[in-house]
Amino acid sequence: MGGQIEVKGPDLEKEGVLLDSLADGALLACQAHGEALVLARSGKDFFAVGAACTHYGAPLADGAIVDGELRCPWHHACFDLKTGAARGAPALNPIDRWSVIQKDGRAFVGAKQEAPARPAEPHTAPKSIVIVGGGAAGNCAAERLRALGYEGALTMISADDSVPYDRPNLSKDYLAGNAPEEWIPLRSRDFYAEKKIELELGTRVTSIDPRAKTVTLASGKTLSYEKLLLATGASPIRLPLPGADLPHVFTLRSLADSRSLIERAKTSKRAVVIGASFIGLEVAAALRTRGLEVAVVAPEARPLEKVLGQELGDFLRALHEEKGVVFHLGDVPASISESAVTTKNGAVLAAELVVMGVGVRPNVELATIAGASVDNGVLVDAHFETSVPGVYAVGDCARYPDLHGGERIRVEHWVAAQREGQSVAVSLLGQAETFKDVPFFWSQHYDVGINYVGHASHIDAIETRGSAASRDFFAAYRVDGKIRAVATIWRDGASLQAEVALEKNDQAALEALLLSQ
Repeated sequence: MGGQIEVKGPDLEKEGVLLDSLADGALLACQAHGEALVLARSGKDFFAVGAACTHYGAPLADGAIVDGELRCPWHHACFDLKTGAARGAPALNPIDRWSVIQKDGRAFVGAKQEAPARPAEPHTAPKSIVIVGGGAAGNCAAERLRALGYEGALTMISADDSVPYDRPNLSKDYLAGNAPEEWIPLRSRDFYAEKKIELELGTRVTSIDPRAKTVTLASGKTLSYEKLLLATGASPIRLPLPGADLPHVFTLRSLADSRSLIERAKTSKRAVVIGASFIGLEVAAALRTRGLEVAVVAPEARPLEKVLGQELGDFLRALHEEKGVVFHLGDVPASISESAVTTKNGAVLAAELVVMGVGVRPNVELATIAGASVDNGVLVDAHFETSVPGVYAVGDCARYPDLHGGERIRVEHWVAAQREGQSVAVSLLGQAETFKDVPFFWSQHYDVGINYVGHASHIDAIETRGSAASRDFFAAYRVDGKIRAVATIWRDGASLQAEVALEKNDQAALEALLLSQ
């Protein structure tokens, strides 16, 4: 999906590199056998791996080594240096690896290595697992289960007609017309067949019996399970306005939603986006890229101020206005007609296309049927098990204990959902892995990307470095005096450093990082 990494740097097949020239934690862009590589040093060990992240093709030489993993600079995917395995989303595929030969004080790259054998199935593994939900969390759980050696019956049930897909792209490049549809599916149907993951697509679960350990589908079919994972996600909110059910009024959650939006955009000249959320602003950017006139209606004084603060909020507004978006802030829609949106302040905004981006609600109905505790999401422990033994929940529907902030949180972001799915796979196999990852997300607005790592339920203070307007920015968000989150524009290294420090609850490192910016 990303561009090819240029083959450059020293040829380590022929000339090698001095061992002492690489410090511990160093990454060297290099080449061998005609391919672009990265040579990584971790302690006394040297590793040669592919140069491009398998997610969007980011240059891994610009990443960071953390506890034996190589992290991507763009979206923080993690790869095991020893095996090349993708250990942390959003990357799902491994990176290639080569042998490293140390001779006469130099490191040389040898032959490409085969993928390591799959581990044996844990003796604690259940005989059957059913996953309800085919989004980010459910898909990653299924893939990680097989990668961990699980050989039992594995079924993934999804109300979506499509195989799991790259949801973030639906409001970004795909909607803008810059990404072909073949980029959108995460895997082919053949992949799931090969991994013996039974897909039930276009299928809804109507009931769960935790005593009998069965789920019943809308067709009447019943499936048995030993462990059950609810990855039911969330549903977009549709405001109860007059005209909200008209055919030109959309929400955006699924691939089908994005396809419908694209078709409507082809015959529309003017659009109104209701809500200045991340989704709302990304949709506005995509529709402007397609040439539509776009107006945004939202009640706040500036976009995303509660999440990102005043400077980034003002920057985003100015960026979108520069591209032609017209904001109607401090206002809300009152009604929608076939040709316009009327606001409470009396503005009449012509529109052949209306998009509501006003948030989502967690899908907790099945958890409630199963008897699980629910409060703004399905309540789970640090291993993602619900109050019903043997029933787990992850992703947008799950509210879990945050080991870093000391509260229960529910995170509505793609990478977070994927990593929750990867973590719960270990727990489903009886090994009860405690989830320690820090939430991460990125948002794209035209040619500007914003990375955000951490979680701040509210903001007491913000300290900034650089300038958002100059596309060189760092913001630290404090809660009760502590740095709990960091947002950056084009400071990928700092974002990675912040992620590591937040994972370790290392406030001293976070303060030092802030001072260094």
